[in-house]
Amino acid sequence: MTAPASAPTPPPFRDDTRAVRRIVTVILPAQLCTLARVDREVRIPVSVGDANLTQRVLLDALELAYPMLRGTIRDRVTRLRRPYLRFFACGEDVSHESPDAPLPREVAAGTEPFLVIGSVAGG
Repeated sequence: MTAPASAPTPPPFRDDTRAVRRIVTVILPAQLCTLARVDREVRIPVSVGDANLTQRVLLDALELAYPMLRGTIRDRVTRLRRPYLRFFACGEDVSHESPDAPLPREVAAGTEPFLVIGSVAGG
């Protein structure tokens, strides 16, 4: 008689107590609000471990919450910011900062929003 097949053992649960769940406010341009069917101001939950909150972490969480925004803010393949979009945090243009550079503490704490602004070109 053969022994019954056992179910695969699940991986061990990792309780990362260092991860902090925060609610961050993102303000989107009107076109993206229409696409995502949201108000201009969106509150996004993010989990940040020992590292600081970065553009990459925040935009990944935004795209996870609103999949229809994938490819609109960042290129789907390169994950780089789309032309004609700018990012602002605490009144500073952070569009050309590294996606892995920490955002200001006020944005991470949820007291200041992260702004995605559509820039205007032409003359």
